[in-house]
Amino acid sequence: MTAPDGNIKALTFDVFGTVVDWRSSIIREMQAFGRDKKIDVDWIAFTDAWRGLYQPAMSKVRDGTLGWTRLDVLHRMNLDQLVQQFNITGLSEAELRHINRVWHRLAPWPDVVAGLSRLKKKFILATLSNGNIALMVNLAKHARLPWDVILGAEVAGHYKPQPQAYLNAADMLDLNPGQCMMVAAHNSDLVAARSCGLQTAFIARPDEYGPQQTTDQQAEHDFTYIADDFIELAEKLGC
Repeated sequence: MTAPDGNIKALTFDVFGTVVDWRSSIIREMQAFGRDKKIDVDWIAFTDAWRGLYQPAMSKVRDGTLGWTRLDVLHRMNLDQLVQQFNITGLSEAELRHINRVWHRLAPWPDVVAGLSRLKKKFILATLSNGNIALMVNLAKHARLPWDVILGAEVAGHYKPQPQAYLNAADMLDLNPGQCMMVAAHNSDLVAARSCGLQTAFIARPDEYGPQQTTDQQAEHDFTYIADDFIELAEKLGC
């Protein structure tokens, strides 16, 4: 076991995939919606396609093709595209808004609430997500996530993995980057955070993308901490 690093003051968390099980949550809710509305769609394929448009949409903001656009708006742009792609008709604007806000109603992984509660006793807990503030606040209420503060892309005005997203979080907490530790289930997120001077913790979520997942099955770099879940991370950090 790695000895707890006394220099760490705050833990900053990726949310989609690391904290919440977005894929199963959306599939479950959309299948129920489809049954209720008698819409025959492959909701698993729909969910995967929606997530597949996530990075390309943010890339348009990163490269300046779009001005700053919060994630809720990007999700809606992508949803409108998918409704046409999957030949879904007859939905009202209220129904489309409700579907788009499924991202506000995601379930946490089983270890998350207990693990965060332990970690909160010793560390500042902050989101460092590409999700916008309203999304993160509503998700925290829904999933009982005990954050101390909501930080991330909308606060910084930059989407990860742009350096400003990570550096802004440390600055907002009046901490040096090395006093913050990025917690994520994605190697690329942690590599970007580490390049900005943050410490890093990899959490294994091998089922985030379902049974066919091939990426991020394990830590691919020598991160500060590597754990199977938040409970193990709490133990390693002496919580």
